[in-house]
Amino acid sequence: MQTSGQMSAAEASALAGRVLDEVERAVVGKREALMLVLAAVLAKGHVLLEDFPGLGKTLAARSFADALGLDFTRAQFTPDLLPADLTGSFLYDQRRGEFEFRRGPLFTGLLLADEINRTPPKTQSALLEAMQERQVTVEGETFALPAPFHVLATANPIEYEGTYPLPEAQLDRFLLRVSFGYPTSDEEYDVLARRLARRQEEVELERVTDADGVLAMQAAVEGVTVDESVGRYCVALVAATRSHQDVLTGSSPRGSLGLVLAGRAFALLRGRDYVIPEDVKAVARSVLAHRITVKPELWMTEASGRRVVDAVLVDVPTPSTLEAPGRR
Repeated sequence: MQTSGQMSAAEASALAGRVLDEVERAVVGKREALMLVLAAVLAKGHVLLEDFPGLGKTLAARSFADALGLDFTRAQFTPDLLPADLTGSFLYDQRRGEFEFRRGPLFTGLLLADEINRTPPKTQSALLEAMQERQVTVEGETFALPAPFHVLATANPIEYEGTYPLPEAQLDRFLLRVSFGYPTSDEEYDVLARRLARRQEEVELERVTDADGVLAMQAAVEGVTVDESVGRYCVALVAATRSHQDVLTGSSPRGSLGLVLAGRAFALLRGRDYVIPEDVKAVARSVLAHRITVKPELWMTEASGRRVVDAVLVDVPTPSTLEAPGRR
């Protein structure tokens, strides 16, 4: 198990590859989606896993916690979940004659917010401060969350019965929204074959690194170079979402920042210490689609944030990548 200490981009990339290999022992045939999830973690972001039930969202979250060696808690979001059930609360200790703060499930390395859209917006909003500021405030007192701290939230599609749409402010806090989709027939059979071969329900994964190792990989991502042409390409993509004919509200500047941050992490996963436009394109749909609101009159059509992103990826000119930044 590789842990703390300074890492080069090559070392961090190799370690991240071992993490992905380990997670793939549990989550079959979803390497691209798993790369996006890990890229968000390395970029110090949070992930919304949105898909229909039974497609491996919860399994993926738990598997990443195991492979990354992070403290793991699971909060099952239900209609009666209260904000204090997440943050914790002050309880009176009769022996000591004073109030003591009992920490909630937010105080962890990786929080699985399971079925986040099955609880009302009041409780969903309890995550906002934690996700953005890495702290919680209870009765006027602020408590810092551990580092690293990441939220992997699962959600069923909005049109699925018994769910609440996530507030736009909440959606904007997720660096990426990722969907696994249905497996191919071969992948689905592989799931069956692996289950029969191991003769038990649980998949026992090895710990590849720990919290210090995750922090070291995140530090390595901070050293990934972003050329001005690539940065301006990110800005141009986001600007194009605001002027698209199907869009009511385009992405905020947080989308541009998200493209750069996720693009750096994705470049590192691909073994490079610099970002090229193809890295930005690889993360663009997951970074931008949930930050776009299409016009209400188009809700019953095929118009969607994802289609808007696909369109601007075609329309916005791609900068040249004949030479790597700093190597001209």
